[in-house]
Amino acid sequence: KEFFLPIKVISKIFRGKYMAELKQLWENDRLEFHGSAAPYKNYYTFKELLDTCYTKEWIPYCKKPFDGAESVIRYLGKYTHRIAISNYRIKDMTESTVTFSAKDYKNQGLWKEITISGEEFIRRFLMHVPPKRFVRIRHYGLLSSRNKKKKITLCRNILGCKKYISKLKDMDAPAIIRLLYNKDICKCFSCGGKIIPLPTEQHFIKPKPHMLC
Repeated sequence: KEFFLPIKVISKIFRGKYMAELKQLWENDRLEFHGSAAPYKNYYTFKELLDTCYTKEWIPYCKKPFDGAESVIRYLGKYTHRIAISNYRIKDMTESTVTFSAKDYKNQGLWKEITISGEEFIRRFLMHVPPKRFVRIRHYGLLSSRNKKKKITLCRNILGCKKYISKLKDMDAPAIIRLLYNKDICKCFSCGGKIIPLPTEQHFIKPKPHMLC
């Protein structure tokens, strides 16, 4: 409401576009039906499905954008740079079960422990693994792999970025981030102390995150 387009308008347009593409795929023999969907190989059964979909009220999700680019990066980072489950959430394992902690969103997001079979745990974990040739982050346009090496340099020259590149040339990553974004990644967000760099020896045991500062 009062943002972009009325939801009911978006609903009908999205439904129309989606169903039109679906029918086109059917006409081009590009749809496969397996398992419980096998009956839809029949044209009349498939047409009944389309008619049912047209009678439904589709509900699109549309809301105002996040508050600035930083909040977008913080939100997307949870999905693009994290694994399905962290080690600390796995509380116990037996020969047949796995116990882990999870948020119960039906109960105000409180944490609780869940015990499931090992097979079910693996099944849920593999749901987060992209299929073959799929990636979690794909770049298009100027940032695509095909254009990046040639076009990025051209864009930087057009925008007059040479003076900034020369300034950043001899800086390490923390210094660049501090200069560009005014963020000190070497400062602990919890206590404000300076984070101690980890030794490079292979035998060094990495401490827990709260022991770094």
